[in-house]
Amino acid sequence: MDRKWTAVFVNTILLASGFGTMHMLEKFKDAVIAHYGITEAAMSYQQTAFVVGLFVAFLLGGTSLFKGSFKRSVALIMSFAAIPQFIIPFVGSWWAVVFLRFFQGFIVALIAVFSNQVGRLFLAERPFAKGIILSGIFWGGIYGISLAKWASSAYAGWKAVEVAFLISAVVMYLMLAIWWFLVEDFEIPKERQTAKGVSVWKMPFTWVFGFTFFPALWIIFTLGSFTLHNVQFSGSQVANLVMTLEVSMGLWSIIMGYLGYRLSVKNTSNRGLFKSIVSVMTLSYVVTFIGLFVVWKSILANDYTLAMLGLAITGIVQGTGPAFWTTAPAAYPKEIFPEASFALGLISNSANAVAPNVMFILVHGVTTGMIIFLTMALLGILLLLISARMKLPVEELGNAV
Repeated sequence: MDRKWTAVFVNTILLASGFGTMHMLEKFKDAVIAHYGITEAAMSYQQTAFVVGLFVAFLLGGTSLFKGSFKRSVALIMSFAAIPQFIIPFVGSWWAVVFLRFFQGFIVALIAVFSNQVGRLFLAERPFAKGIILSGIFWGGIYGISLAKWASSAYAGWKAVEVAFLISAVVMYLMLAIWWFLVEDFEIPKERQTAKGVSVWKMPFTWVFGFTFFPALWIIFTLGSFTLHNVQFSGSQVANLVMTLEVSMGLWSIIMGYLGYRLSVKNTSNRGLFKSIVSVMTLSYVVTFIGLFVVWKSILANDYTLAMLGLAITGIVQGTGPAFWTTAPAAYPKEIFPEASFALGLISNSANAVAPNVMFILVHGVTTGMIIFLTMALLGILLLLISARMKLPVEELGNAV
């Protein structure tokens, strides 16, 4: 296998092993509540902490923490997820667990760091490579859920938590060792870079395009829980719906990444690459809009088959991801695109910090919730159309090819 595609493959596996932590603790809800003597409301704080950690990770991306040696940065990010995974089973305080879950959210910084690598290794193939890598988020979700399910069937009570967490922590470092052996290192500049004295944060394009992915993340982080909260299905049906959504997002990530690659091949100029990015993201939002109506109908009818279909279609919202995460190397001068990756990530991932709480406060019925989701899809399309008419930073600064 070509060394570049080997890197893509091992990046995907590494990302999957890290994101196995995302929902694992939730699958032990009864054991956790009994062990710590907490309420279900208190239990939810651990997931909130994880999601806030996702946002803070991009905030820290503007510092030197995840810069310098690429390999060192990846190892540090993985450790933020793996070390708490070793510790959590033996922590006596629930609030200490919540604190550790916050740091596990830093695993998302891998996405921006891997974007730097993909930008160096590929040109037209960037969306496809990124789509494969991003699918690891959802394979990781399936892996974490499956490991928790196995441990719960093999061990009773808190012992199942200990076994699942320790196995997953070892797997993370094992995957990191394999990844380290197969991937080449490079330097991510530590200094805050500017191009002709202009910071990425002062560029209107950064803000407009950064928010084009905001609606997608809003939908990704809230649609599943919203749907399941408003239907009356059996436990096995709910598990199947969760799996359907995870698999759908993983597959759409690869499919739309490949489409982005095929479109990019036709024109590898900065503007040509950006047009393919906008096209893929717009198409993803349009199909998402249609899928949301199917989900809406399934909730109103409490129709399990229709819900499966709706979530499978709406999973295409993740098709925006591969294109979005290849924007920085296409739209910014090479000396600042690593910083731009984190800037775009911070702006878009603000959805992680606000969406769940806003939905909880504002949504008191199915109609209100679905209107918000549909509005988000339309907002994504509108922002993409606006950004398509803007000058790219690389064009403004005279470095376009």
